[in-house]
Formats: sequence, C-alpha cells, structure tokens
Amino acid sequence: MPAPIIEVERLSKLYRLGTVGAGTLRESLQHWWASRVRRRESGDWQANSKLKIPAGRAGPRPNTMWALRETSFSVNEGETLGIIGRNGAGKSTLLKLLSRITEPTTGRAVIRGRVSSLLEVGTGFHPELTGRENIFLNGTILGMRRGEIRDKLDDIIEFSEIGAFVDTPVKRYSSGMTVRLAFAVAAHLEPDVLIVDEVLAVGDAAYQKKCIDKMREVARQGRTVLFVSHQLSTLANLCDRSILLHDGQLCADGPSREVINQYLNTSSKHSSHRLWETPEDAPGDDIARLHAVTVFCDGMPTDNIEIDRDIVVEIQYWCLRDGARLNPAFILVDKIGTPVFSSPNLPSARLGDDEWGYRPHPAGLYLSRITIPANFLSDGLYRAHIAIQTDASQLNVWEENALTLMVHDTGAMRGEYHNAWMGLIRTRFAWETDKVE
Repeated sequence: MPAPIIEVERLSKLYRLGTVGAGTLRESLQHWWASRVRRRESGDWQANSKLKIPAGRAGPRPNTMWALRETSFSVNEGETLGIIGRNGAGKSTLLKLLSRITEPTTGRAVIRGRVSSLLEVGTGFHPELTGRENIFLNGTILGMRRGEIRDKLDDIIEFSEIGAFVDTPVKRYSSGMTVRLAFAVAAHLEPDVLIVDEVLAVGDAAYQKKCIDKMREVARQGRTVLFVSHQLSTLANLCDRSILLHDGQLCADGPSREVINQYLNTSSKHSSHRLWETPEDAPGDDIARLHAVTVFCDGMPTDNIEIDRDIVVEIQYWCLRDGARLNPAFILVDKIGTPVFSSPNLPSARLGDDEWGYRPHPAGLYLSRITIPANFLSDGLYRAHIAIQTDASQLNVWEENALTLMVHDTGAMRGEYHNAWMGLIRTRFAWETDKVE
C-alpha cells in the first residue's frame, strides 16, 4: 500500500503575542538558510522553531497562544480534503505549515510531492513583475523547467481571463484579477498537492464555479486537494472527506456531511426569538430597523418544530420615515447554506392580501407574519435571514442567521416509505394514475 502523500504528526504552532521578530540579522539569516536546506533535502517539515517549549511544561508561556495543538492526520493521493472551523480555529495556520510558510513549534509534517498554495490575495506574486513574469517565477519556485512552464502558459492565461493585462505589473491588478491569475497558476502548474484557502471568496460567482470545476478535474487526475471554505455547501460537494478544527485542535475527521453536521450542531446556537430593544441598537438604517423576530409552532415560541405542524414567523420592525413603502422578506437556508426558498411580502409574490404589504407606511412599529405550511419542509436544521426593503429595490435591513429552527420527523408521511427522503422540501402533491391499455 503506497504511503500517504501527506502525513501530519502531532503538529503544533505557538505564537508570541505582539512579537513581530526577534534576534539579530545574522541569527535570522542562519535560521532562514537552515530551513532552506531542510526543505531541499526532504519533504519532512519538522519543528525547529526559536520559540522552544520547556520540557514538562503543560501550557504556553505568558503572552503566547497555541494556534494549532497536537494535530495528526494523513491524506492519500487523489483525495480532496475539506478543512472546517470557525475563524481562529487554526485552519490558516495549518495551511501555512503545510505550505512551508512558517515552521511548527512541535511535531512534523511530511509531504511527498510538489505543493502549490493559494492562501491570500497576492501571496507568491512580486508586485513589480508582470502577470507573465510572475507565472514563470511561480513555476520556477515549484521546480519546473522554463519549457514546462511555457507549455502551460496559454492555458493559464486563458483560464485566468486576464489576457489583455498579462503584461501589466501585478500591482495594478484588482483583487479579483489577482485571485484569478493566482488560482490559474496554482492549478495548471501540475502540483502534487493543491492547497486553496477561503481566498476564492474574492472572485465572482461564475469564476468561483470555474475554480471548483478545475479542482474536481485536478482530483480526478490523481492529485490531492486541500480546501478551506466557509461556503459549506460548496465544500460538501467538492470534498468527500473533511476535518474539523476547534481552538487549534482536531476534533472530527470523516465524511464531509457528517463533519459539517457536527460543526453546525456545536457552533450554532438555536434561537427561536431575537429582540432589539431600541432602534439605535437594531440592524437597519434611517428608514427601517428590525425590532424582533420569533418562530411559533402551535402558538408557542420554539425552535423545535414537528414536521406536520404549521410554522409561523413573526417579524416586527420600525418604520422611521413617513411614507416609506416597506416590504419584509424571509429567506430560509439549510444547515450548509443551500437556499430553500425566499418569500418577499409583495402583492405578486404572496397569497391573499395584506393591509400594509407594499404600501406607504406612516412612522411606527409593524408586525408581519409568514406561515410555512405543515408537511412542507423536510426534517433537519434550518437558518433564516431577514430582509426589509423600500420599493422592493433598496435594502434597508439585512440580518443574516436571524433565527434557527429544527424540523423533526414525526412519521406523518412515512406510512409506507421509511428510508432517507431526498430533497429540502417534503410537500404533498396531487397524483393521478389512469390505466391506458
């Protein structure tokens, strides 16, 4: 059985808080040269940090923090591994260690092959060089010959969509152009391991999809991809396996959807009611402010809903300007952020009439209700975003993740079928069958 392409053993990183550098120039040069020699001699990245941990000492010294602590895992060739965690969990530190940008304090990481990383906008690019020159620079750093880079040049320029600017210095690029070129370089120069951080969020939606498709292609070619993203639906579709980091420690490793469920169940605080006491503290602007949002089932506030019960969501908001034609909207997403539906309170988009729906509002406090019928949603965890607009065009209030709710399967629609139910909704539809012969 071949050895894993990545082996991480008890990897840790301790940082001094408030310290940028230490030591003399000579010490820094010696330290840099020693690390370069080790990188050339082996793919084994072992601890050699100046920040030593005294033997037998359980915790860090004052003014230090563990960014990563005792992390161990392995990745096989051709795997796509997702890395999940809240901000500050240690994801970027782990990627920087694997990319050889920084050294571990303790532990080791072995990578058997060439690594190409896309961690931050502009990382690895010289701002004074043109896009074309930076392509050759990055290829050379990866150990490629000039002829190999030249063979890939046209594909990189075409994929990056910056053909007209490829001979312009990178310092004149927008952040989106820089990301497009950086990803194109990282993905096309045939690394054995491709590491991509959340930086893709800078690009537009069409280019993000293009990058995801390219990463799938890279994985199909037998190369390894490590991917960090807060877009959990994208990560779940790209990565069969994920690891979860929390406070610098590895706390889950398994199929992506199972790890995502664990992350959401531990990080999401279920809330059936949110209240902002005064307009000054509430989300919104000088036209409208959100006052409260509440989920009801059977007339009681709750975030646990039985699948065969109606769900009522109340949205209270202040109109602060006489005559503003306001309309609230309710947006529901599933546990990994996939949109389920959105419902604005507009005449052409609702059932029935509403006295104040899309009509000029005198200043005051208003209460709108939306009812989600029973047996509509499938079971699972959902999150709700609340928006309020003026004239169905100007956004005045946007409160992301305003509410969470858990829909529980009561068996109401399982008289005959007992396996997993596909889809985000589970509504009853009319069926008719005729015998035609």
